[in-house]
Amino acid sequence: MKNNKLIETLKNLGLSDHESRVYLACLSLGPSTILQIAQAAEVKRTTVYNVIESLKRLGLVRVDIQGFKQLYVADNPEKLEIMVNARRDELINSLPEFMALYNLKGGESFIRYYEGLEACKTVYENIIKEAKYGDFLLVVSDQATWYEQDPEYFQTFLERRSNIGLKVRKLLQYSPKIDELGWGTPKFNEEVKLLPADTQLTTNLFVTPSKVVIHQIIPPILAIEIENNSVVRMNKEMFEIMWGSVHLNNKKEPLGS
Repeated sequence: MKNNKLIETLKNLGLSDHESRVYLACLSLGPSTILQIAQAAEVKRTTVYNVIESLKRLGLVRVDIQGFKQLYVADNPEKLEIMVNARRDELINSLPEFMALYNLKGGESFIRYYEGLEACKTVYENIIKEAKYGDFLLVVSDQATWYEQDPEYFQTFLERRSNIGLKVRKLLQYSPKIDELGWGTPKFNEEVKLLPADTQLTTNLFVTPSKVVIHQIIPPILAIEIENNSVVRMNKEMFEIMWGSVHLNNKKEPLGS
């Protein structure tokens, strides 16, 4: 079969060699029988049946009934562009998950990058999955903005996290939601202090025994997960300094700067 260049083009778009040959045969022949397609494509007739079914699923071939004959017809080649765009969209939608798997490795260090809210939720699932009873979780956060990104998910996260037995301390930017939703109460098994009244956070910080998470809560939503003992130790020490400089405020009102 000629048209090797077109066959290679189709294969580069993701079609197999047989799919490429059969599709080109259908394009050139018009409505045809399996036998005619097999001969033109130089592919065994028994193989063509399966290939035709595959091309039908891709929307590249359709069946025409003429009298008592079942003929196969290639759809407009513009469908190839639609197929490519669909695969491109699928890649774009999956890219955050691929990025989450990507890491920069150096010794015992890992850096993972998450883009978009759905991808960032992976960070919180990791916190739940990796948490052990008695571990610390240190948070510096505009928790109200964080929460509003997906109230249903983050409410569930807080409830799940509160059942693990972590030692949770939070330095929060003031919001009426602190009282409204009961943050800092025994319900969530956490201790909360409020940051100075003029605090305007755009990024949240989470420190666990094994990692530091930086979550940007304004567009573009993204998170960076760092696993490095020195980085964890430094951020824990910085948190302790901040915690010691902020007095516990039981009235849940913002402290002066």
